[in-house]
Amino acid sequence: MRSLRIPSRTKVVAAAAAMAVAAGLVSAIGTAPAGAAPSCPGAAPARLVGSIPGAALEGLTVDASGRLYTTDLISGRVFRLSRPGAPAVPIARVPDGGAGALAWTPDGTLLVGYGADPRVIAGDVLRHASIGRLDVGTRAFRPWVSGLSAANGMDVSARGNVYATNDFGNLIGRVAPGGSVNAAWGSLPSANGAVLGRDDNWLYVSRTFVNPGVSRISTTNPRTVQSLLSVGAASTPDGLTLDSRDRPIVPFNATGEIVRISSPGRLCVLASGLPTSSVVSYGRGTQGFSAGRLFRVGFDGRIYEIPGGFDRGATAAFPAR
Repeated sequence: MRSLRIPSRTKVVAAAAAMAVAAGLVSAIGTAPAGAAPSCPGAAPARLVGSIPGAALEGLTVDASGRLYTTDLISGRVFRLSRPGAPAVPIARVPDGGAGALAWTPDGTLLVGYGADPRVIAGDVLRHASIGRLDVGTRAFRPWVSGLSAANGMDVSARGNVYATNDFGNLIGRVAPGGSVNAAWGSLPSANGAVLGRDDNWLYVSRTFVNPGVSRISTTNPRTVQSLLSVGAASTPDGLTLDSRDRPIVPFNATGEIVRISSPGRLCVLASGLPTSSVVSYGRGTQGFSAGRLFRVGFDGRIYEIPGGFDRGATAAFPAR
């Protein structure tokens, strides 16, 4: 692991430029079929509930008290908002590269993926990415494991297995509870985002740049991969979540839509007009960013609620005990 340091301005600018170029290229290729998809019942305009000027937000989750956490690719910081409309407070900074995905362990520790910088463009070659452990009470951060291709998406099973994805490569990593890293646990080109379904039997991922769409992967046999959606154009599906019925909800980064997959190959639009969306998550708890409410963050530094995605039984991903 590299020594502790803040990313240089050159790396920061390069990372931002790389993301902008990628988004621009895929936007120029064409729009996804979601543009012709019907609106979901109850679809409504998004509501702005927070903003972090100058940030490119990548990770998103909510704790049991309804506090929202998000990460910044540019500064490497982790931010917390206590409630909608509250200021974003930086509570930690990763030691190397940009901050990526967020996920909870069974004991309530917040895992933070990092190394999200221009090195990810090398795909699976460098395996430079790491995961750290953040105590959200004391704000103490410590590096945990390294050797992953990336941690652009991440989720944790009830047994404590951590899954991490890389949208610029093929490999999906798995980290055992004790810290043993299998960087090549699974393989799916441009897998991005990561959320486990009920009983942890399936890992749901977006396919961002290669054959854009959504798949699910068996956690008992990662060679078993089922495609749930192929959009047929470069909409760049990004970090997804699941509702209470295990239906994927996916932001389309390039076209600005938030969609729900009702069954394989069928989708509807929950919200539109939100380009550069990076990830969506349900809330948690009974106050603040509460359970049942759907939230989105993006590379524009803004946090929106998606009212059309309200689902009383849905929560942010966390390991069930």
